[in-house]
Amino acid sequence: MKLAFSTNAFTRFPLLESLRAIKSIGYSGVEILADVPHAYPDSLDASAISAIAREIERLDLAVSNINSNTAFGYWRDAPPEAYFEPSLISPLAQHREDRTRLILKSLDLAKAVGAGNIAITSGRMLGGMPPDKAARQFAESLRPILDRAEQLAINVGIECEPGLFVEYAVELREWIDRLDCPRLGSNLDVGHSQVLGESIPQAIRLLNDRIWNLHIEDIPGRKHYHLIPGQGSLDWSALKTALVSIDYRRFLTVELYTYPHDPHNAAEQSLSFLRNYFPV
Repeated sequence: MKLAFSTNAFTRFPLLESLRAIKSIGYSGVEILADVPHAYPDSLDASAISAIAREIERLDLAVSNINSNTAFGYWRDAPPEAYFEPSLISPLAQHREDRTRLILKSLDLAKAVGAGNIAITSGRMLGGMPPDKAARQFAESLRPILDRAEQLAINVGIECEPGLFVEYAVELREWIDRLDCPRLGSNLDVGHSQVLGESIPQAIRLLNDRIWNLHIEDIPGRKHYHLIPGQGSLDWSALKTALVSIDYRRFLTVELYTYPHDPHNAAEQSLSFLRNYFPV
């Protein structure tokens, strides 16, 4: 198991500077935020992508994941809940098409920088998109994304998130089995499982070899707030035991978007704690 840190904690810093900081702190991997201010797909040209790829190579960093969960860069006047819109199940067809375009570009970015996977979410069920209709739309929206993923040999990890259409690990497992695409899997956030009341070991065993990347953070009880590992109530010993039981060898990516005011310290404290469980 390898440790990475997500640039979504460094949103007050440019991407290349964030990459250098994460490397200097001691991480072997980095997750790149495919959104403003780092790598929003519609703002990247070939020159910018080449610069990112060169810096990653120079730093000898692995890319644990391309985080395509949000799209704040899409909005000029953001709606009240902009985190996951536009989504693959947005009521408006234009929003669905635009989200698909952004995800397809994220797949291309992943290929260019040597990432093996991207993370996406299902989106929320907004007005006019009840569960049965959302299910049909979700399957339809995923089709071109999975086709492109197959062509590029890049994995697509759906991240279960409290309040979204695909919310629980068991739901995601059903989608993986239903769509029967070897490129479809999970970007499993263990803190989300705790918030939802899921057994983290059970979620890990359920998703097993379809976990492309693991988001880790600590959580205060069942409140959805990402804390530095060691400062919440997550059972780290149980997490490690579960990962060992499935022979997990991919990245554990620390995701602390809640620390934009002090990302360097958050990254350092996280690494110091995690080395007790996952020596690097």
